[in-house]
Amino acid sequence: MSTVKIINGTYRNQQVNNMIFNLVKGFQTGAKGGYVTVKSDGFFGPDLPEVVRINVNTIEDVEFVGESAVVGEMMTPVAKVPVETDDEVMDRIEQRFDILDQMTKATIAGDVRAMIVVGPPGVGKSYGVEKQLEKSGLFDKLSGRKIKYEVIKGAMTPIGLYCTLYKHSDPNNVLVFDDCDSVFQDDLSLNILKAALDSGKKRRIYWNSDSAMLRREGVPDCFDFKGACIFITNLQFSNLRSKKLQDHLEALQSRCHFLDLTLNTMRDRFLRIKQIFRQGQLFNDYDFTPEQGDEILNFMDENKDRLREMSLRMALKIADLTKVSADNWRALAASTCMKNS
Repeated sequence: MSTVKIINGTYRNQQVNNMIFNLVKGFQTGAKGGYVTVKSDGFFGPDLPEVVRINVNTIEDVEFVGESAVVGEMMTPVAKVPVETDDEVMDRIEQRFDILDQMTKATIAGDVRAMIVVGPPGVGKSYGVEKQLEKSGLFDKLSGRKIKYEVIKGAMTPIGLYCTLYKHSDPNNVLVFDDCDSVFQDDLSLNILKAALDSGKKRRIYWNSDSAMLRREGVPDCFDFKGACIFITNLQFSNLRSKKLQDHLEALQSRCHFLDLTLNTMRDRFLRIKQIFRQGQLFNDYDFTPEQGDEILNFMDENKDRLREMSLRMALKIADLTKVSADNWRALAASTCMKNS
């Protein structure tokens, strides 16, 4: 039986990196993205199926052992995928973040009703969106008028979601749900969002049960939502196990523009950090020479497989350690920023 090495993948929200499996069926794409089918061989626990699908973003995340891959019962050559240069990767990433800026502006203007932005943590998803919102709300702030946007982080109950949507139900209001993933994992919250973002001309939302909270807050039991929503998340929707929630999420995605920032590999994330550094935006608050910044990025590149995460936050953590000890920051980073094995 052929074997396959998963360079970067997931199974039920569990990272699968640089692991080798017996291959059942080669790389395929479905409605929810790419995957390969392998024998689990007890890697994920004794109670799981013998054959599982490992989610991967592209065929580049799969390395086949030998010259062929099994597809059904046939042996077919594995095509060599062109490898992007570093500059090509950074150009691709820059284009995606430019699109994020454009789509955020369109949402603020009312031309886009809803957008879902997906990408790993610590790559600047929230920063770009909030920067555009702050720019658009500057005149309102200076004039003492009500700010037309709100950024929501953390957990949120369905009734809290209903009240928040009411508060920002006027035209040109924008609600940003930043890593507020509880709204994606509750069927009542998803039903409320589906109503709020429906494609019809009138988007009426109902709360059909008695609530002291609504009476206390002066919120009616139905209203028309005319605002817009942006969801920023690192949640892989395809990994949610509940079929009921999957159906709701697919309905929500059909109502939203969906932007994947394509930062799927450790290399992509490192080059995103390098891109921000080249733009002079990474170490603004540090009195660094260009050489000092290069030293930190070289350290991250050399140790990318051992760092707890590859993110802009990690770069700043390491930069903070240079203040602790200009001579010993590498040892400090090895102890506090790296995995033990």
